[in-house]
Amino acid sequence: MQLQPTASHFIDGEYVEDPSGAPIDIVYPATGEVIGQVFAATPTIIERALDSAKAGQKVWAAMSGRERGRILTRAAAMIMERNHELSVLETYDTGKPYQETSAVDATSGADALEFFGGLAASLTGEHIPLGEDWVYTVREPLGVCVGIGAWNYPTQIACWKGAPALACGNAMVFKPSETTPMCALKVAEILLEAGLPKGVYNVVQGMGEVGAALVNDPRVDKVSLTGSVPTGKKVYAAAASHMKHVTMELGGKSPLIIFDDADVENAVGGAILGNFYSSGQVCSNGTRVFVQKGIKEKFIARLAERLGDAVIGDPLDEATSFGPMVSERQMNIVLGYMAKGKDEGARLVYGGERLERDGFYLAPTVFADVTDDMTIAREEIFGPVMSVLDFDTEEEVIARANATEFGLSAGVFTSDLSRGHRVIGKLEAGSCFINSYNDAPVEAPFGGVKMSGVGRENSKEAINHYSQVKSVYVRMGDVEAPF
Repeated sequence: MQLQPTASHFIDGEYVEDPSGAPIDIVYPATGEVIGQVFAATPTIIERALDSAKAGQKVWAAMSGRERGRILTRAAAMIMERNHELSVLETYDTGKPYQETSAVDATSGADALEFFGGLAASLTGEHIPLGEDWVYTVREPLGVCVGIGAWNYPTQIACWKGAPALACGNAMVFKPSETTPMCALKVAEILLEAGLPKGVYNVVQGMGEVGAALVNDPRVDKVSLTGSVPTGKKVYAAAASHMKHVTMELGGKSPLIIFDDADVENAVGGAILGNFYSSGQVCSNGTRVFVQKGIKEKFIARLAERLGDAVIGDPLDEATSFGPMVSERQMNIVLGYMAKGKDEGARLVYGGERLERDGFYLAPTVFADVTDDMTIAREEIFGPVMSVLDFDTEEEVIARANATEFGLSAGVFTSDLSRGHRVIGKLEAGSCFINSYNDAPVEAPFGGVKMSGVGRENSKEAINHYSQVKSVYVRMGDVEAPF
């Protein structure tokens, strides 16, 4: 399989290159080797992408919802058929183990295309009777949407943003993270092959300045970002200055609350999924693990045992279950947080260091006796670092869990389902779990409150963020006027 992309960008139905753009190395996180290179979009490339999107959107919007849906579901089937090669590419792009990418990355993207492909024909308006008169509504596309992706799920995010946008009749210009530039190009290629008109889904590479140029362009009607809170604030402000529609899927410092009546084995499993899957590089992770004092030591002991079963190695080996960080930069950021955890007096239970091997590997790390004011309990780390905090009462843990600027996710483990629902009902978060963690089916809305974002991805909710409603008042009789 060719790792080096055919070209850096995919515009108007074909691969496009402009080597005058800044070069961006593609680094394989498992070895640190440069395995390819793309070039950042120049103003000429950006212009071409937006022009093609503007033209392609008109063609796409003129098609029926059923025609659009058929193309999206065909693309979903093609992604599933090519899951192996797409998963290998995702592993090269991110460093995540093939065991993981083959199960949740391209498959989740296919789920989104299939789900929204199925919805496309159902996006109708309503009839509102007003006596003799009446109003009807029409759901219309927004126009040209810009998607700005993160590096942790490049294939999935390209589809999570593209699928609802396309189902509603919009065109998209997608900018992947410069850290993981390859996978979105394959999504664009497959969509074209499935029958998507040229120009409807374009991919351009680049750093922040390329994103800024897209966000500020008057041809763009909607911006959807997955990224950090600081980046989100900048993009949100820029979009607001042009009155553009936005969806912001940002970071978190989510609480995972484990009561002393919880099934410990399941709670440990949930904590592992909420802290160490994708080497901890998941925005919704439950990195503040509140464990009721009665089972704290039992929980920590069993957690340490199960972390010993992690298979750390070559991500392309199907036996490997824990891979490297996505980049040297991210690895060093996380090492800094590990040092802060030790310096501020947290008890290191497991890990806490870089592993002695090629690539950007860190040990899965657990700190216990963490207090609410410690840096590792307040700031998003985006790496395999779990903070275990203990608590006494339900009221106490709810107040502490909510004492954060973030509000993306929250989880509760308990055998008392009444308490599970009661506690979740009081937690300030958008995507929540009871006796589970980090499930993200496309049928369910995904998104946060407070600093964790605006709007929702996936589910029928996403349709509202990629379409607008026109109302038409129809008068059946004469018009009365004062003069």
